[in-house]
Amino acid sequence: MRSIMVLNAKGGSGKSTLATNLASYYAQAGKNVILADYDPQESSLDWLQQRPQGKTEIKGIAAHSHPVRAGSNTDVVIFDVPASVHGSALAQMVKRAQTIIIPVLPSPIDMRACAKFLKELKATPTLTNKQAKIGIVANRARGNTNIFLELDEYLEGLRGVKYITALRDTTNYIRAAERGLGIFDLSGSATAIDRDEWEPLIEWLDSKKSRP
Repeated sequence: MRSIMVLNAKGGSGKSTLATNLASYYAQAGKNVILADYDPQESSLDWLQQRPQGKTEIKGIAAHSHPVRAGSNTDVVIFDVPASVHGSALAQMVKRAQTIIIPVLPSPIDMRACAKFLKELKATPTLTNKQAKIGIVANRARGNTNIFLELDEYLEGLRGVKYITALRDTTNYIRAAERGLGIFDLSGSATAIDRDEWEPLIEWLDSKKSRP
C-alpha cells in the first residue's frame, strides 16, 4: 500500500489542491484510494462531496476526528495535513508516510518557512532513520518571473530532498475543484500543459526512488 502525505507548515501553499489531484489521478488509474483529511476545515472532503456520480470512487475520511483504517484492498492513502502540525504531533504524523510532498509558493516568506520546516521535519525519527522520502513541488508558478526563478534556484540547491516539478498558476485547478475533479479528470488542450507538469511527480511517486 502506498502512503503519500502532503504537508507544509506554511498555510495557503496548496496542500489540498495537491492531495485532491493525487487522489483523483490514482482513482482514475484504477486504484482503491483513501483521502484522509486531517484539517478540521475539511477542504479535501468538501471537494470530494462535489465529485460527480459516475466518476471513479474515492473514500474520504475526516481523519482529524476519525481513525484512518485502510483495508487490505486499499492501494493508496493520501494524507492532507494542516499547517498547524509541529513538534511531537508532527513526529507522530509522519510515521504514517512513505512519501512526503511539500508544496512551496514563489515568495520570500514561503521560502524561509520551507527552510525552517525542512529542518524540523528532518529532525523527526522517521526522517533521521530514512523511513520516508521528501519531494518538493513549486506551486502556483508564474513562468520566468524573478521570484519564481529565485524559488527554482533555492529548491535546486536543497540537499536530502527531491525537487520534482513546478506547477503553473492557472484557473484550471479552480474550475476542476469546483466540480470535485482533478486535472487528470479533464481532457483537451486547455489542461494539456498542466497534465504535462504533473508527469514528473507521477513518475517519481511510481518509482522506487520515492519510497524508503
